[in-house]
Amino acid sequence: MLPIHQRLTLYSNQERYQFVPADNLGSPSLSVNRATGEIQLSRHDSVPNNARRSNHKIYGILGLISLALGDYIVVITNRDSKGKLIGNHVYQATAFAILPLNPDINVQSPPHPVEAHLLKLLRAHLDSGIFLFSYEYDVTRRMQVQWQHHNRDADKGMWEVADDRFFWNKYLQSRLTEHAATVDRELSHYILPVIYGTFDARPAFLHGRHIQIALISRRSRYRAGTRYFRRGIDQDGHVANFNETEQLVFVENPQQKQVSDVPSYSHQFSFVQIRGSIPLFWAEVNTLRYVPDLQIMDLPITDLALRTHLEEQVRLYGSQHIVNLVNHIGHEKPIKEAYERHVAQAKVPHVAYDYFDFHTECKRMRYDRVSLLIDRIGADLEGKGYFQLNRGDDRPMKVQTGVVRTNCMDNLDRTNVIQGALAKWTLNRQLQAVGILPPNASIDDYESTSKDFRELWADHADLIAQAYAGSGALKSDFTRTNKRTRQGALEDGVKSTLRYLKNNYFDGARQDAFDLFTGAWVADHQSLSSAIITDTRPLVLRSMPAVAVFSLFMICAGLTLPRTSDYSLLYYFVLWSTFLALSLVFVYLHGIDYVSWPRLLPLTDIIHYDGPGFREAHHGKGFGGPKSKAKSVNRWQPNHSDLSIHGEEIEMGHRKRVD
Repeated sequence: MLPIHQRLTLYSNQERYQFVPADNLGSPSLSVNRATGEIQLSRHDSVPNNARRSNHKIYGILGLISLALGDYIVVITNRDSKGKLIGNHVYQATAFAILPLNPDINVQSPPHPVEAHLLKLLRAHLDSGIFLFSYEYDVTRRMQVQWQHHNRDADKGMWEVADDRFFWNKYLQSRLTEHAATVDRELSHYILPVIYGTFDARPAFLHGRHIQIALISRRSRYRAGTRYFRRGIDQDGHVANFNETEQLVFVENPQQKQVSDVPSYSHQFSFVQIRGSIPLFWAEVNTLRYVPDLQIMDLPITDLALRTHLEEQVRLYGSQHIVNLVNHIGHEKPIKEAYERHVAQAKVPHVAYDYFDFHTECKRMRYDRVSLLIDRIGADLEGKGYFQLNRGDDRPMKVQTGVVRTNCMDNLDRTNVIQGALAKWTLNRQLQAVGILPPNASIDDYESTSKDFRELWADHADLIAQAYAGSGALKSDFTRTNKRTRQGALEDGVKSTLRYLKNNYFDGARQDAFDLFTGAWVADHQSLSSAIITDTRPLVLRSMPAVAVFSLFMICAGLTLPRTSDYSLLYYFVLWSTFLALSLVFVYLHGIDYVSWPRLLPLTDIIHYDGPGFREAHHGKGFGGPKSKAKSVNRWQPNHSDLSIHGEEIEMGHRKRVD
């Protein structure tokens, strides 16, 4: 692949930004006109005399984004090395700078509150995300695919061969990629694909052989978002919280003393698993209750969307083995039954379905019983195999012909336990195949290696959960120690509380940030409507939390007041206790109005869906019930024209996905 510049020096004046390669001084520099946004490469040393050199070291250009009042260039100003893959550094971007093209805009104090809000969303996404990249290794694609196309990719830019699903900054790079495709391919040296995911690599030493175990996950940019505001599928077959997880194992050449670079590896292994939301049109509607209202929307296009999703997975990965972990009773039962019904109706070739009753089989903290599932699907796992490339061979010894697609309700905690168990099962067989482990042995027999492996998967689980749900993974004590403990259960209680608070009171802005960064919502001058920053709820709705807080304050204050008898303040406490109770009841009955909902792409039609399907309840919609609430909700929710529940089909005039 064409190399990417690893360090840039930035010069700027009122007319343009100019990026000069610091690692290859003879290469053309990249110039962006601040008035027109025009991109061009300068073939000679053409830095203007009046240009000011930036103090920042630039480690890559994340891309350009349009907000309400102008365009901005986002650059990486700091990076941390997370380890190496086949001798190539993998970095995490840790600091960014936002450069306005309009010289009259100061990003620290924008001239309009809407622009300030959008910039705040952009910064929040940059600061909270895990953005990984490599200048030499394509982190968007699994090893098997890179090997299959290595000859074809030799003279292409990394952006041209990157996996479209995991090219997280593709929307921001769209102007650069268009210019490189139509005007000047040399611009490819500046286009850096970034993934949103996880990466870690651990060395190990077993039976006299050095090995390296690495884990990389890639999050899809399609239907991206937060736990309760992105569920299910869209009309194009993209599902929420889709992650591809690749476990890589490198074994040293016996003639080498340690693992150092590509020639030292006698064996390279790759094992891939995927996870994703249940591919139906469904949601859990937040109402401030701990368990949201489950809603399944039985739309005419459900089977088509499901088939589109599964057929794409078969095309990309080979045969699919679906492992469904949702409960067969209680709150989750309807979604389990709907999933099974639609999978049976779709009849997609090369797709197998397996249900594992996780909570029943593993009750009383018996998480070791996941072995029952592995015993059941072991033959299919053997058949799907893994990728193995031996040193000196022209062709791989093995290729992976299919994957296991695991899901629970959130595709987080139960899914993490199962994927970690399948990864360990496969790792044991890989090390047995090359003679490092004896037959029927396990890395669990070697505490040091086993500990590193468990921590690798536990850290990976925490980061995926943090990105989607707002807290570390539950049940991670089992992943880290191979045991379910009471302390771990208590920690899970704390994490669940944290998730509740974030999902109900903070995730609206987080979802808006995802939609802004990925291009699901596109800003222009019409975006300056104050609706996306103004609380337009009726006064009575806005005032009730304040009434509750003030009433509680007065009750506490009353405890310090002097009294002549035990009954002297009775009426005082009755009065303020009544105000407190009534205000809390009001908030409870109108819970939907106190959730932090997304504002850029409102979910009004999902919240008040009344078509065919299943709705567990209509909590939180006030005294008048769901119908009266549905008629009046648009009075205080952002109205961007007609909305559709079909995910990417949502259109708001100028606001739609642009790739």
